[in-house]
Amino acid sequence: MPAVTDRGLEHVVVAETKKSKVEGLEGRLSYAGYPIEVLAEHATFEEILWLLWNGELPNQQELSDIMASLAAEREIPDAVHGILRALPAGTHPMAALRTGVSALGAFDPDAELAADDEPARRRALTRLVARIPTITAVFERVRNDKAPVPPRDDLGHSANLLYMLNGVEAGPAAVRALDAYLVLLADHGFNASTFSARVTAATKSDPYSAVTSAIGTLKGPLHGGANERVMEMLEAIGSVEAAEGWVLDKIGRNERIMGIGHRVYKTLDPRAAILRRMSEAQAEETGDRLFHDIALAVADTTVGYFEEHRPELKLNPNVDFYSAAVLRVAGVPADQFTPLFAVSRVAGWTAHLLEQYADNRLIRPRAEYTGPEGRDFVPIDAR
Repeated sequence: MPAVTDRGLEHVVVAETKKSKVEGLEGRLSYAGYPIEVLAEHATFEEILWLLWNGELPNQQELSDIMASLAAEREIPDAVHGILRALPAGTHPMAALRTGVSALGAFDPDAELAADDEPARRRALTRLVARIPTITAVFERVRNDKAPVPPRDDLGHSANLLYMLNGVEAGPAAVRALDAYLVLLADHGFNASTFSARVTAATKSDPYSAVTSAIGTLKGPLHGGANERVMEMLEAIGSVEAAEGWVLDKIGRNERIMGIGHRVYKTLDPRAAILRRMSEAQAEETGDRLFHDIALAVADTTVGYFEEHRPELKLNPNVDFYSAAVLRVAGVPADQFTPLFAVSRVAGWTAHLLEQYADNRLIRPRAEYTGPEGRDFVPIDAR
C-alpha cells in the first residue's frame, strides 16, 4: 500500500505535549490550560517560563527562585563577547544570535551532560533563557560602536533586556509592554522552530544544538522573520492614504501581504487581537500613530478584499502583523524584531526540550521516493 504524503506535515500528529494548545478554528490559545488573554494581562515572563517548565504557575517562593536563577546566569563569557565583536559589518542580528548561542555551548560544562542528566539539563536551559537577551543586547550595542551594558541582577527579565539595550532603566509602561509581548510569543504548539528543536533533541544532541536549530528556523521570513518583513512593508507604504492602493496592487499581482494569514488559525489570531490593543494604547500614549494607522488600513483593506472575493481563504492578521508596530514604537530596530521573538520563544523551546528528553523517541518521518527506478550504470568514459 503506498504511503500517504502530507506535504508540510500539516495533518500529522507526531507527539503529545502539555505545553500549549492551539485551536485554529476557534481562534484560541492556552498555555497549560490558561487562556493567553488572561496570562498576557496578569502574568510575567518568568511566571510563564515556570508554567511551561513545570505545568503549574509558581508560588511566590518559586517565582523568586526562578528570577534569581536567571539573574545569576545573565553574563556571557568574554570569548563570546569577542566572537560577537568579530562578526562582519552587516551581519543580521539573527545570524549573530545563532552564532552566539552555538558558541555558548562550548563554554557550558553541563551541555554534554544535559541529554541524560536532569539537573544538568535544567542548569543548561536556565543559562540559555538568561543569556539569549544578553547576546541580543551586546550585538546591538557593538554593531553601533557602543560599549555593551552589563546585565543587572536586580531587574526582572524584561526590564534588564531594555536596560542592556539602551543603557538606562525603562519606565514601567515599557517594561510591562515588553513583558506582555514575551508572554504572548512564549509557545505555540509544534511550530517550525519548536519542531526543529525537538527533532535535534530527539537524537540526544545537547540543548545548545537544539536551540541553535530553532534559531535558524525562526530566522526564516515564513516563520519568525515575518515581523521584520511586516515593518519593511509598513515603511514602504509610508502613509495611511497610500495603504489601500498598495495592498490592491500587491493582490492584483498575486503577491503576499506579509503578516496576513496563518497555517493554523482560520479566524483572527488571538495574539494579534491583544497586540492590536497594545499598539493602539501605545499610539495614544506616545502620539506616534503612523505605523499603527498604516497597519490598520492594510489589515482592513486586505481582510475586506478577501472576505468579498475569496472568503474560503479566511485570511486575518497574525501575531507578526501588529507586533511590528508595537516593537517599532518601543524603539526596537526592525532587524532586531526576530531576536526579540527568540527571547520569548526560548521559553517554549526549552520547555519542549524537557518534554522530549524525558520521553524520547527519535523523530524519523519517511519520504515517498518519486525518482527513476532500475537504471543501468554507465561508465564515466561512455557518458
